[in-house]
Amino acid sequence: MTQAISRPIRIAGMTGRAVILVLAGLAVAAALPLVLTNYQVGLATEMLIFGVLAMSIDILAGFAGRTSLGHGAIFGVSGYVVVYASAQAGLPPAVAFALGVVAATLVAVIFALLAVRTSGVYFLLLTLALGMIVWGICLRWTQMTGGENGMRGDVRPAWLVTHRAFYWAVLAGAAVVSYAMWRFVRSPFGLTLLGIRDSESRMRSLGYNVSLHLFIGFAVSGFFAGIAGALYAMFNNFVSPSTVALAQSVEGVLMMIAGGVGTLFGGFVGAAAIITLENAVSAYTERWQMVLGVTFILIMIFTPEGIIGTLRAILTRKER
Repeated sequence: MTQAISRPIRIAGMTGRAVILVLAGLAVAAALPLVLTNYQVGLATEMLIFGVLAMSIDILAGFAGRTSLGHGAIFGVSGYVVVYASAQAGLPPAVAFALGVVAATLVAVIFALLAVRTSGVYFLLLTLALGMIVWGICLRWTQMTGGENGMRGDVRPAWLVTHRAFYWAVLAGAAVVSYAMWRFVRSPFGLTLLGIRDSESRMRSLGYNVSLHLFIGFAVSGFFAGIAGALYAMFNNFVSPSTVALAQSVEGVLMMIAGGVGTLFGGFVGAAAIITLENAVSAYTERWQMVLGVTFILIMIFTPEGIIGTLRAILTRKER
């Protein structure tokens, strides 16, 4: 009885301290709309959505050693399907949302079938090329996608029209999805992906089907990117070729790197840092992209482990 009482609290592999920190963070995040303006609530909502996208990329990059430049296309396909199903086909928002996630997962499956047997720069370039194909289809198939004009429609259900209500819904969804991703990478399957990242040849010699594991990992990663894309469609009520463009993938990768590759939750930190920096710098100069570029260079040189990785290293040194 005494041993049971003195044992640290754990919930699904999380220590008591981690559980308290997560709950405190969620409480602070839930209270933000009460003190922020509608514009700032919109920015916070965008941070949550892109945080989920960055985390989905980190499943491959941080835990399987495969950096994808095609996730922006997967993200955007979900958005296109959600807007089309809701605005053009007249389907309920929940059905449109589900169809968007399914479409994104199917695109991820196609990408995975073509890309999982490659690695390194070849994987990077192949996913980039696949994403460019999706971008070309969205740009030229004007009857379905609207071409350069994109598609617009009121996607949100009536109870999510206000900024606060939608933020809280996205926060709840992001919390559930983040927990699901965390459980996935910490599962035996996720540990297998880590083994593939560290030594693919050794995992093959141990009898693991590396290609199959990477295929499933890519599909699961695309599924979560599809959720982010569906949320973005509801947030923006608009999609265009820029939604599936290479820049979308690059931004997601940069958010992951800024937060910390392999930290998973660093995706939220990176998304918050980059979106805040974009809006702050663009208010003072038209050359804000140059400032962002310099910032990314400095991050890569001085904090290659990202914000979370650097903080973790500092705390580890202090404990020693």
